[in-house]
Amino acid sequence: MAQLEIRNVTRRFRDFVAVDNVSLDIDAGEFFTLLGPSGCGKTTILRMIAGFDLPDAGQILLDGKDLADTPAEKRPVHTVFQSYALFPHMTVAQNIAFPLRMARRPPAEIDRMMREALEQVHLTDKAEAYPHELSGGQKQRVALARGLVNRPRLLLLDEPLGALDAKLREEMQVDLINLQRDVGITFVFVTHAQVEALALSHRIAVMSQGRVEQVDEPPRLYSFPKTRFVADFIGHINQLEAQVVMSAHSHLRLMVAGLGEIAAPLPNDAAAGDKGVFAIRPEQVRIGMHSELDELKNHFSGTVKSLLYRGEVSVYQVELANGAMIEALLPNAASGKAELFRAGAAIKVGWRQDAGMFLHE
Repeated sequence: MAQLEIRNVTRRFRDFVAVDNVSLDIDAGEFFTLLGPSGCGKTTILRMIAGFDLPDAGQILLDGKDLADTPAEKRPVHTVFQSYALFPHMTVAQNIAFPLRMARRPPAEIDRMMREALEQVHLTDKAEAYPHELSGGQKQRVALARGLVNRPRLLLLDEPLGALDAKLREEMQVDLINLQRDVGITFVFVTHAQVEALALSHRIAVMSQGRVEQVDEPPRLYSFPKTRFVADFIGHINQLEAQVVMSAHSHLRLMVAGLGEIAAPLPNDAAAGDKGVFAIRPEQVRIGMHSELDELKNHFSGTVKSLLYRGEVSVYQVELANGAMIEALLPNAASGKAELFRAGAAIKVGWRQDAGMFLHE
């Protein structure tokens, strides 16, 4: 049985349905992420788990017990917010110890547990500092320590890294992974940042307009999205309007307007006549001179419209003969690789028969 069960939960705000009949199972010790754009319902779900809000329909069960009649302060759950919510007049040690004092733990136990929490977030030397004396990353670690100090069953994290700069955000991602592994507590994490979700999570629920589009492990979400929304929201992807011509035993034949037929991997539910898109990641698209890609089943002429140099990779925007744009991503492993194709160059793009996927309308 899952540790946390969300069963057919709906939450409305007047005429607006924020969460629409959502069901999720979250296992003990899992780093589970709710991912989606603003307004998709992910924070509303987190608030209902915490007890700050109640569902209009459905159930939320923790360890098999319905939480409906349990007020927020009695739930074995803590929430870490983007704003840190630290008490400015308290030291780091006092902030971390606050939940223990509220629970009326013995003084010796409070001191021991507080010091253990300080060690876990590597802030032992900041015990007597005040929040205004800390960096953003240090404040976030204090908030995490305070959330974990009395070992809740769940730690809820609402965009906890959103206020940090890019470099510090990456460092904190590593800290979060290590901390969750060390304490073994279930983390339910809310974010709109796709890269962050892919890096941190055991599983991700991608949400849109109050519904769950797909729940899966990060590599499967990225490589095998089930809907056009998931494909487009997770990372970058090319999408070409296509129709199924034939569904064979090993592959699909797709008709792409202006390009003709292409070969694609075979999904479970495609039939001749189905309309949708052929979707392929930029890193699966090869780019070269005219003779270099002839061995590929799918290869087309195009013109380089732009080049974006990003250090380790270069991103090419290529206009195909039918006017469609396709993005190709190439590593800059060799010196000068980024200078190989200039804007305006006539080139070819291509991809393997087993690359990409067909997604229904």
